[in-house]
This record gives sequence, C-alpha cells and structure tokens, in this order.
Amino acid sequence: MITRLLTLVSLALIFPVSVSASPSVSIVLRENCPPSFEKMPDGGCKLVTLYGFYDSVQGAGLGGTQTSLPQHRDGFTPQQIDLGRYLFFDPVLSKDGSISCASCHHPDQGFSDDLPRSIGMGGEELARAAPSLWNVVFLKKFFWDAHAETLEAQMLDPLYAPNEMGNTPNGLLATINSIPAYHALFKKAYPQRKGESIVLDEIYQSLAAFQTSLISLNSRYDRYAHGFHAALSENEIEGLNIFRSFVARCAECHTPPLFTNQQIAVIGAPEPEGMAVDVGAQKTFKEPRLKAGFKVPTLRNIDRTAPYMHSGSFDSLHAVAEFYNGGRGHAVPEGVDLQLHWHISSPDLSDYELDRLVDFMGTLTDESLKPQIPQWLPSGLTPISHKSTTHTAIITTKSGESL
Repeated sequence: MITRLLTLVSLALIFPVSVSASPSVSIVLRENCPPSFEKMPDGGCKLVTLYGFYDSVQGAGLGGTQTSLPQHRDGFTPQQIDLGRYLFFDPVLSKDGSISCASCHHPDQGFSDDLPRSIGMGGEELARAAPSLWNVVFLKKFFWDAHAETLEAQMLDPLYAPNEMGNTPNGLLATINSIPAYHALFKKAYPQRKGESIVLDEIYQSLAAFQTSLISLNSRYDRYAHGFHAALSENEIEGLNIFRSFVARCAECHTPPLFTNQQIAVIGAPEPEGMAVDVGAQKTFKEPRLKAGFKVPTLRNIDRTAPYMHSGSFDSLHAVAEFYNGGRGHAVPEGVDLQLHWHISSPDLSDYELDRLVDFMGTLTDESLKPQIPQWLPSGLTPISHKSTTHTAIITTKSGESL
C-alpha cells in the first residue's frame, strides 16, 4: 500500500496540470457501434440481447431465469461512445493529470479496483470501495448510497471532489479546450454543435455514452438461462438452486438478469477496524430506517471485484457467503441500532452449500465485450493501469516500457 501511495503522489510530477501536447498519431473515432449494438437509421446504437425477447418483468418469478431487462438508455452514436472511451482512460480529466476514471474502474478488475477503498488525489484513501460499472446503463440510482439518478450526475462527484480527481468545471474546460486533438474529435462526435469551444454537457454525455456500452450479459449463466443447460456443471446448477431457494433467499435482492433489484438494503455488514458505522443511504433519503443501508450491488463479474462490500470488508466470496450465513445482525457493533432488511435471517447453510453458492457466482463472469484500452490518448498522456497483484500504479510508455 505504501508503494502505491508514493507512486500515485509522484504522478503529479510526471503529468503537468496544463496539457497542450497531442500525440503524433492521428486518432479517428470508430464509425461502427460496439459489439452487441445495432446501428439504427438515425445513426444511434441500439443494444440487442436475447433478454429483449422475454415479456416478463425483472423480478417476476422470484429470480426465474428468463426475465427481461429494465428499460435503458441507448441511441448514442458510435463516435460519441468512442470519444467517451478516450475520455474515460485519459488522466487529463483530473486536476494534475494523475488519475483517470479507469484508475478506480479498470476493465481488468471488473470495472472496479482491487482495493478495500479507492485511492484519490494525492494518494488519499477514500471512504468507500469503487463499485463495478458493468451494466450501469440499466441502473436507476448510482453510488453505494444511491444519491445520483443519472450517469451524468454520477460523474460530477469523482471529477470535482477535492479528494478524488480534484478538478473544477472551469479547470476541466480550460484543459480540454487547450488540446487540438480533442477539438477535432468533439466536432466529429457532435457535428451539430454550436460554437467552437467544447462544453461540459458534451464531456458528460460522451462519458455516459461510453459507460452505456459496458454490457455483460453473455456469461455461462446466461447461456444456461437461454436454454443451453449444459453451460453449467452439476455443482453450479446446485448452487443456482440454493441461490434461488427460500432458505438462502439470495435471488430476492440479487434478482436475475442484472442480479440486483436496485434497492437499498440494511444488512449489518461490519466496518473495518477503527472505522465508525457508515450511515449510507440515511443521508441520501434523510431516513433513519436506512442507516447503514446501501444499494444492492450486481453480482455480474463478482469474482473480478474483490474485496467486497462498500468498505471492502471481505476478501473472498466464500467470506461474504459466510457473513450472510452467520445469522441476523451478528456483525452489528454493540450499541448500534440498525433496522435490518427483512430478508436477513439465519439460513444455516452447510459449508458444502456455501461452496456451491460460490461455484454458481463464478458462472456470472462475462468480459467478452470488454472495451479496448486506447494505445494513444488525445492529450498525449498515457493511460494509467493499476495492477492488483502489487497495488502500485503502472504507467506504460509509448515504447511499452514501465515507469
């Protein structure tokens, strides 16, 4: 951890606050929609998935396999999506050029990171873990405490929080508008735009467009749900049956096909030693009953996003399953009064059954549509990649060497 903090702090010395250089290579935005999207006559991209053929609503049948997806946003053009990809990986969006969106939401780590709590500006540890961005296009609330209702609103906090990316709206505009390559790309993505200057709404919309393309719906579980039962082993099917049972009751909150019901739940998960209970959604909704309540996370690609919970309290899926098996309120600190969600009980599952649950959750992994990290960025900087095995930030140069 110390090595990573020192590395992150040193990035400010590598990347200046004001960047005007452009890469020597020419960056061209993609003309085609991402995989699993179909280009419509108006030029927008529409998601195509087998779940679109089901009539049932999400949540019907207590976790039945063939349930449809909720309504979602689409219609962004290929150019807007691809421009958002460059912005997402570009550390130029941060105050000092040290942090990109991908620093905390890396595609190789389930669009999360490998830390109990993410690292922000100057190496500061943040209050919560970074949630995964897979399938965020279907979500109605964002952040662990559900305090944002759109992708555009969601990105304001990390961009402008002093302890995260540390920028300001004026600072972001000044930097982006100083980069000729970005001017050309924004003109391509927004041909009807008025004026020459890049505006904030275009930046926000482009980042949102890219995030709507992060689709993970082709796991082995999905193939099983669509009728190919050989996609899962006997142990995994047994785990699915436990997952959906009225004993374990996992599917009542982690409802297929998104494996979240998008609701707030108070489950009494422990906080790391020395940390006070995080009030969570109580602050968002000004509702005491939601103290320590957090949005139910998706289980998609869950084996890529350890450690788990809002504060990274558990290192493994087996440990998470053991927590739920431990009995109602067993981890709530003495003297703390929480109104636990009604489904939290004492399922009294055996170790064998816990193992089967973990087997099943492994079938939810699908990274087939993982986007490509840009080799070059319009700012002239290089993408930042955090490696989970070392907890250090690795910067790869154009020659392929690491700094």
